[in-house]
Amino acid sequence: MNRVIFNKKGGVGKSTITCNLAAISASKGKKTLVIDLDTQGNSSHYLLGYRTDELESTLADFYASTLSVSLFPKDFSEFIYETEMPNLYVMPSHPDMDNLHAKLESRYKIYKLKEAIGTMDEYDNIFIDTPPALNFYTRSALIAANNCIIPFDCDVFSKQALYSLLDTVAEVKADHNPDLVIEGIVVNQFQKRANLPQQLVDELIADKLKLFKTKISPSVKIRESHSACQPMIQYAPTHKVTEEFKSLYKELKKK
Repeated sequence: MNRVIFNKKGGVGKSTITCNLAAISASKGKKTLVIDLDTQGNSSHYLLGYRTDELESTLADFYASTLSVSLFPKDFSEFIYETEMPNLYVMPSHPDMDNLHAKLESRYKIYKLKEAIGTMDEYDNIFIDTPPALNFYTRSALIAANNCIIPFDCDVFSKQALYSLLDTVAEVKADHNPDLVIEGIVVNQFQKRANLPQQLVDELIADKLKLFKTKISPSVKIRESHSACQPMIQYAPTHKVTEEFKSLYKELKKK
């Protein structure tokens, strides 16, 4: 199953949700791949730590290779790295992807990611992290994925932007990827004792939007796990937020 975690707004927890769901998938014996399309590289650093400074090949190299013809092209697997967690792999991002964006878009390389993923039958689950923008890389991910997960951070501005996101997914589905479905909206940073978050959630439910039952609570432990470069299932396996991520994973459609 290929999933894209998508929201045009920054700071909503895309990388955190991507990496923690992927880590739980791996902990259950599923061979799991994270593809980090965000040039900030948060997912790459979360899973690989400071190894990201020493990588020979990244997504920038993969995309650069699509702009030329080679007699001996690299296999997609050559851009993938093992993490310290068994069964968990990552295709890391790189800042140079910003410089390639215009060329890739002008030469219509938007299906290259989908084609490459189509050759990776050995992975049970693939999670794609996206940049906080609607650009070439985000559209590539939406085209390559089966399911879309949308993080929502209980903010009025996030609610206003949510309907635009839904329109974007619908447009990509209609024009490029008829198999794409919205698997659900993840309510992140949910403070159950505060009035506004529950009010916003109730409004989304009233609008008949598909929300996951599991909500992710705010916690300093998540920031600590970022610093330790270990997903919560590794860093704090019995923590409340870890249990929430486990519960969210159970809600995902199984392959």
